[in-house]
Amino acid sequence: MRIGEVAALAGVSVRALRYYEEQGLLVPERSVSGQRQYPHEAVDRVKFIQNLYAAGLGSKAVLQILPCMEHGGLTDEMHERLLAERARVQAQLEELTTTRDKLDDVIRMGRENYADQAQRAGQDACATAS
Repeated sequence: MRIGEVAALAGVSVRALRYYEEQGLLVPERSVSGQRQYPHEAVDRVKFIQNLYAAGLGSKAVLQILPCMEHGGLTDEMHERLLAERARVQAQLEELTTTRDKLDDVIRMGRENYADQAQRAGQDACATAS
């Protein structure tokens, strides 16, 4: 497959594929005329790379993990690294959840305050009308 086909099927840009190639994450063959040629499995590999990036891993970690995953499993070192990365993401989730809960409190208090002010303003208007 040509680079544009892989990009379209994997849902990434051609530029992303070139970047993956520069990082050593994706190695296409070259035709006699120098055009990149990818096997059909490259689409799944690119999607997997995207998942690793989305999980917060950098290029160096992805480069280390890919061979392990392709050959049947993770080394103990990679397993520990992924567990540490998962713990980091979990901590971020907990922090974001706390922030969301605080924002919910602010929103609730703001609405209650607004309702109290509106009620007082209505009473004041009634008192001056009498």
